[in-house]
Amino acid sequence: MLIVVSPAKSLDFETPAKTKKFTTPSFLDDSKTLVKDLRKLSPDDISALMSVSVKLGELNHERFANWHTPFTLENAKQALFAFKGDVYIGLDAEQFSAADITFAQKHLRILSGLYGVLRPLDLMQPYRLEMGRKFASGKTQTLYEFWGERLTQFLNDEFAQQRGKSKTNDGVLINLASNEYFNSIKPKQLDARVITPVFKDFSSGKYKIVSFYAKKARGEMAAYIIKNRLTDPEALLAFDVNGYAFSPADSSPDTPVFLRKQ
Repeated sequence: MLIVVSPAKSLDFETPAKTKKFTTPSFLDDSKTLVKDLRKLSPDDISALMSVSVKLGELNHERFANWHTPFTLENAKQALFAFKGDVYIGLDAEQFSAADITFAQKHLRILSGLYGVLRPLDLMQPYRLEMGRKFASGKTQTLYEFWGERLTQFLNDEFAQQRGKSKTNDGVLINLASNEYFNSIKPKQLDARVITPVFKDFSSGKYKIVSFYAKKARGEMAAYIIKNRLTDPEALLAFDVNGYAFSPADSSPDTPVFLRKQ
């Protein structure tokens, strides 16, 4: 079983990570290609591309200018501890034990516009490049085109490794990523069943998806899977963190819905 989540715009490269263990991103050569093209943009170009302020355009222009390999613990940080957005508030990796981190490294994957797919301990340098932005690189006009089928194949290779020689372990992908990032994966070509949990809160007289709470809940479910060492998707239905409860009436087999009324 693998879990995919989105990255975050908020980053923390000041706080030391909980571990000195690290790995290297699998698509670093592709990241170099993207950075080379991103360096051709002015701060104003970056502001327009990313729909951000001039100040953030200048920050990211500087980030791409300073981006360099090889990655080390002195110039980069493990992805699990570098991202600090809503999903990562729920994930709360700072509370992970060494065993939790080891399990996460085997089962958690972070989709990324710049890095393709990151494992939790993969080192990364600060960046901002959302997957849905129409950034042209080489002969491709979007990041979806740039990554093509490679991210799907990467996950398929990992499922094959998990199955081993027995062929008895069917692949399951727990999709806790946003649509923007999961659109970089081609489900029909994936050698796995895709399960996409949905989280709804009671607001204005009805249950609906509230963005901040839903993002945080995705992180909480990822942490729930990691801390409980879950490998059976049926075990997800017992998820009850912060008042959420599985609703059979609102769910389908591959879209379990969790409701919270508070």
